[in-house]
Amino acid sequence: MAADGTKYDIYVDNLIAEFHIRYGGYGGVAYHHIADNYIALFSRFVPCGVWEAVYIIEGPLEQESEAAPKEIHADTQGQSFPVFGLAHLFGFELLPRIRNFRDLTFHRPEPGLRYRHIDALFGEPINWQPIEDHWQDLMKVAISIREGELSSITLLRRLRHDSKRNKIYRAFHELGRVIRTMVLLRYVSDTTLRENITRATNMVESFKQLLQGSDSATTE
Repeated sequence: MAADGTKYDIYVDNLIAEFHIRYGGYGGVAYHHIADNYIALFSRFVPCGVWEAVYIIEGPLEQESEAAPKEIHADTQGQSFPVFGLAHLFGFELLPRIRNFRDLTFHRPEPGLRYRHIDALFGEPINWQPIEDHWQDLMKVAISIREGELSSITLLRRLRHDSKRNKIYRAFHELGRVIRTMVLLRYVSDTTLRENITRATNMVESFKQLLQGSDSATTE
């Protein structure tokens, strides 16, 4: 499954309409979760100024087909540390195509650990204590979302804006650093994985072009 948004022009006084420099005007974004056969399994309209990663977990959980996606592909907008952590709790692999991934920092599993040849890639170590202290809380959050008692969108919005002093934020943040480091290590060492990620994100681009072509044909 791959996820990405398509911007549409909509009336300014619409509740979703928003001006954003990235899209060069007012509009809203249709955020689609696309299966490997180019079928949209789940879609939602969102304001064009939001961080799209907030909506990425919703699709696999809410889609009602018989598909059981285990991988979620997206672009840079589709990832953050809390999203990596939450996806892991649900058993999904978040495998985004991250722009400028060479500038990202890998995180050491413990202080003082050094790696031959690749040590320059690694920065500060993981703080395992928040994960250990709040593992049960993380599981409770995941179960609440699975049972429909809590929205993944609401959670990820709060985890994006809450203070770093928030204990649940810190636990998700550290878990996300672990998972993203593992994904980056796989990404730089596995040519097939890079090809699969590129293929999946290109598939979404093809789907968006198909939609735009359909819209033009309808207008004409």
